[in-house]
Amino acid sequence: MSATRKKSRTLKAKKPAKAAAPKVRPASREPKAITVRFWGVRGSLAAPGPHTLEVGGNTSCVEVRAGGETIIFDMGTGLRPLGAALLKEGPVRAHLFLSHYHWDHIAGLPFFGPAYDPRSELTVHGATRKGRDVRQILSGQMVDPYFPVDLGVFNARLRFVPMQGGGRANVGKVVLYAAELNHPGGALGFRLECGGKTMVYATDFEHGTSADERLVELAAGADLLVFDAQYTPAEYDATGPASKKGWGHSTYEVGAQIAKKAGVKQLALYHHAPDRDDKGIDGLAKLAKKIHAGTFAAREGLTIEL
Repeated sequence: MSATRKKSRTLKAKKPAKAAAPKVRPASREPKAITVRFWGVRGSLAAPGPHTLEVGGNTSCVEVRAGGETIIFDMGTGLRPLGAALLKEGPVRAHLFLSHYHWDHIAGLPFFGPAYDPRSELTVHGATRKGRDVRQILSGQMVDPYFPVDLGVFNARLRFVPMQGGGRANVGKVVLYAAELNHPGGALGFRLECGGKTMVYATDFEHGTSADERLVELAAGADLLVFDAQYTPAEYDATGPASKKGWGHSTYEVGAQIAKKAGVKQLALYHHAPDRDDKGIDGLAKLAKKIHAGTFAAREGLTIEL
């Protein structure tokens, strides 16, 4: 008992010095270098319903706040609620980077509120495919008979910027690099750097080609890797019509292996299969965690600070 009381008195004597420390370290109260929020985490098709309530049913859309900039990866159905949230803050100034142009990654654009707001300024970055640039490709989904109005209905200040694999974009203090992934029709992966922190967005990626090493290089030392984990190994390697080889997606197992090889700190399993329920996704995350301890399943509304 006596020894315990002496230790307590010693700790009390040190308290004044510790209490004073925060006054000379205001930087500790500054926002994190990169904040990532998931607005859509499904792949291929939106999947609303009671079996997806915890993880979410919207398709690919990730918001990043870094260096005072708003950056958005992909324009799946998750873009609609993101747009509503952004408009509550006032006029929107954002850069949107598109991995590719399959429906689940662009379907939210016609319903993106800031695109109709003349006070907003939006810059869309995307690859040129088969001779068509990003504006031409996006215009194609807003034509009769697919949609009642065309791209000209948008009132925001819009700018379309081509970006190919190996390219670089500077957005204020943020630097982004693009790499070509392995996916039918092509897809870009992005590395975002700001304030000494790094995140990598690599959805719609099929392993088993030279793109594997390209992705390892893109993700080297990243604080966060967002990775396409749509299939289980059994689903991917199935024989006959059930096989998912050539469909352009990967597995939780390969994602964990790539993250480990690249020295990634955190791995977000992403682009969940539309028919996989909340319990199934949790199960895959647990299996991946055995390979890479920093693994978790991406969920709508989840916010990560780096």
